Amino acid sequence: MVNVPTIITFSRILIILPFILVAPEHPFLGALLFAIASLTDLLDGYLARKSKQVTKMGILLDPIADKLLVISALILFVDMELIPAWIAIVIIAREFIVTGLRIVALTKDIVIPAEMGGKIKVTAQISAILVLLLDKTFLLTEIFKDIDLYHLGIVLLWIAMILGIISGVQYFILFWKRI
Repeated sequence: MVNVPTIITFSRILIILPFILVAPEHPFLGALLFAIASLTDLLDGYLARKSKQVTKMGILLDPIADKLLVISALILFVDMELIPAWIAIVIIAREFIVTGLRIVALTKDIVIPAEMGGKIKVTAQISAILVLLLDKTFLLTEIFKDIDLYHLGIVLLWIAMILGIISGVQYFILFWKRI
């Protein structure tokens, strides 16, 4: 069923293309697009709950949109040589595994909603990506070129990776308890 929250979720997916096209050369604009896309995650969830339009499609599509946005940024960062490929691979593998688990659960009429650990992980991922984009922005400007946010971005990415692994294990435990 298509409703306003679902349309907002789709808009997050649509923002990915302009983001990946713009971010390498204009990281501030990329950060702005990424921030807008990230805010749609808060908005669609809020509207779905408030209007009682939470659907199975929305429960599944929302985290997929989040994952597509984050995965796109990680692949872009590897291409831009901002992060090591192995960190991106670990994070992306976790996302595919957990999404696959949630799809399998849905085929058994088990809905596994987002857990707090997963939400904190997404917040860390979004923060890391925005910080790394802002660092790239500052490197391109004369005024702020001495500001180094890169290491903070990498620490946030490590935190996101560790939280992702922990929350991934939590999803598996929840799934096995419900079978």
